[in-house]
Amino acid sequence: MNNIPPVDLARQYKNLEKEINAAVLEVLASGRYIGGSPVESFEQQFANYIGVSHCVACNSGSDALYLALRALDIGAGDEVITTPFTFIATAEAISTVGATPVFVDIDPQTFNLDVEKLEAAITNKTKAILPVHLFGQPVNMTRLMEIAESRGLAVIEDCAQATGAGWAGRKIGSIGHIGCFSFFPTKNLGACGDGGAVTTNDPNVAAKIRMLREHGSSSRYYHEAIGVNSRLDTIQAAILLVKLRYLDTWNAQRTQTAANYHNLLAPISGISLPQALNGGESVWNQYTIRVIAKGKEDFPSTSSTENLYLKIQSSLRDSVRSQLQKRGINTMVYYPLPLHLQPVYESLGYKVGQLPAVEQACAEVLSLPIFPELSLTQQEQVVYALKDVLGETMFAETAQGLWAMASAREN
Repeated sequence: MNNIPPVDLARQYKNLEKEINAAVLEVLASGRYIGGSPVESFEQQFANYIGVSHCVACNSGSDALYLALRALDIGAGDEVITTPFTFIATAEAISTVGATPVFVDIDPQTFNLDVEKLEAAITNKTKAILPVHLFGQPVNMTRLMEIAESRGLAVIEDCAQATGAGWAGRKIGSIGHIGCFSFFPTKNLGACGDGGAVTTNDPNVAAKIRMLREHGSSSRYYHEAIGVNSRLDTIQAAILLVKLRYLDTWNAQRTQTAANYHNLLAPISGISLPQALNGGESVWNQYTIRVIAKGKEDFPSTSSTENLYLKIQSSLRDSVRSQLQKRGINTMVYYPLPLHLQPVYESLGYKVGQLPAVEQACAEVLSLPIFPELSLTQQEQVVYALKDVLGETMFAETAQGLWAMASAREN
């Protein structure tokens, strides 16, 4: 068996080597390495692609979130509602501007923020909702915008994992007040380093973000606010201009790969497959299954035993991952610990069991290899290995033993 990585960036570069090298060498020969026409061209082309009036490129997706919050004057004393099932950058940006993240549980089917639980979390301190289009799957933006507009709240879309995804015929990043994108190398549109962008139809918001990303300066050496240095490198902009031409093709290949996984994995027991939301167009940044061990139905389900169950389940999932790695299949766990239970947010007072859907997801999720160049033969190798691991006597005995030990502890 050949080793299969979660993503193969070297292979992508090899396919575009001549184009990328030419674009980079042109920047190097120009002598202009900050700003310039590549950055301006990328901003315009990306704005056109998303379907908005303005795009402001910046240093990273994390900076995009921070700049968006700053542009809306969100800070100390404010609350921003978001999901606990995402990378730390989402909540970190909220905390960095001095506001408080308020976590709402997820929809178990989509892994995204449960829109129907939003209203219960809104207080007189709430200033914005920050949904994350996780794993390339769009949030139900129709319902979310209805709630936000009825309560006078801003909406900042975290599109880091979903560049090119759509909802109700519109690209994500064009529906809320602001869209925030990451061009980290593993994203659907990835640079060869860090990069990010903010999209909006509001010219005042765009102007403020441009000012903040340049040390709070709209005119050189004259500063209106305390800003940051958050510019997209010219070389990265040139690379992104090349890759943007291939994005729709790559997303179509990811969608086909997801369809292949659906068909190949359907007969296998012990797992559940990701569900696409009606009305949305996912771009499958990740293909994330749940590993669910037999025997859970016999485990006593009470609040006092839930934490024990989660530990057992995550151990079983990690065992599957380890066995797959021995067979050359490299998988990822996004994410093993939800944000509301992270040590950094202990002061917010969330407890185990408070957001049960996300806590269960963190114990069960496993992301299989997915990238545009992944072949059907490689997918079959992934599925064969997974079926082998789940069907092994060793795994069955491990699961049975852990459940028996848990039951003994409870009795």
